[in-house]
Amino acid sequence: MSEPPAEHARTRVLIIDDDEDLNELLSEYLGKLGFAVATASHPEQGLRALAASLPDILILDVMMPALDGFAVCRKVRETAATSSLPILMLTARGDVMDRIVGLELGADDYLPKPFEPRELVARIQAILRRGAPAQAEPVLHIGKLEISWAAREASVEGRLLELTTAEFELLGLLVRNSGRVLTRDRILDATRGMDWESYDRSIDVLVSRLRHKLGDDSKRPRFIKTVWGKGYCFIGGKA
Repeated sequence: MSEPPAEHARTRVLIIDDDEDLNELLSEYLGKLGFAVATASHPEQGLRALAASLPDILILDVMMPALDGFAVCRKVRETAATSSLPILMLTARGDVMDRIVGLELGADDYLPKPFEPRELVARIQAILRRGAPAQAEPVLHIGKLEISWAAREASVEGRLLELTTAEFELLGLLVRNSGRVLTRDRILDATRGMDWESYDRSIDVLVSRLRHKLGDDSKRPRFIKTVWGKGYCFIGGKA
């Protein structure tokens, strides 16, 4: 079995899942590949672990007792220290609505159970590649929008935006293609890095989340314009 890229070695992974057998299996599998893995079988235990030490990525099960994965995801996104933490959600249910809810709450990706551990590794690596800082690009100013590629930060009128990995990736994609209409399939390919069942609704949710954080109005957009029947277009931060 091939080793993961060197930049992912010792990547800190926190798994919150009430399936202790799965936690043990994934800890062993990911550990052999060089990941540093911590697990929690109870949601509150997982939240305490997050508060004590921030991982590089959170793997979060949806169906758990007392506090489900959606509630945990909401808490993570509402906490300043973890608001941008990459989140990969797991579910034994493949319902489309589950995926929509997870995305609306800020999940970066979704993996239905059962899954091959190799696919989990591929998803982790894809999310972390999207989150890797660009090395040579400067800070970009577009009207009242400022983007720092190296820091992976964006602000509007000096207000720092708490963007998830997927949201920042989408913003970067739109900005780099300013004035061009990008179809949902094009956005899906660029932001997911793999076929995510051509799930158009996931892109609509992601755009909606980004618009909300930009303070943009879909009816009178300053940043992202909907081109009905085609896709989305970045219009340059015009007032």
